[in-house]
Amino acid sequence: MGPEILLGELPAHVTGQSRIVRDQKVIWEKPFVSGEDNMSHSIANLEGHHFKYPQFCRPGDAHMHFFGTATLSFGDGITTRGGDVFEITAEGFGRSLQNTLAVEAAGKPIKVKSLA
Repeated sequence: MGPEILLGELPAHVTGQSRIVRDQKVIWEKPFVSGEDNMSHSIANLEGHHFKYPQFCRPGDAHMHFFGTATLSFGDGITTRGGDVFEITAEGFGRSLQNTLAVEAAGKPIKVKSLA
């Protein structure tokens, strides 16, 4: 969730900026587009598939749509580290979303086994 929630009609076309800040300096920045005009499926189609399952139709539940984008720092060779701040701004969505990366110490490896 961001610092603000947009209520009402969803914007069909969203433009914004993704950036990574390290030590108060922008180390990577790129524009992005999102919104239904830039999606493979309509929101109505996604909702139709989502709400056909009874577990998603409980009275009182709230459902949120999170727009995504194909703008990735990894594709530009950026390696992040603890303390980096990820910032997303988009016109019409109010204040920017800022999250600081925290890195945990390496723990015990997780073992995965097949259920088959």
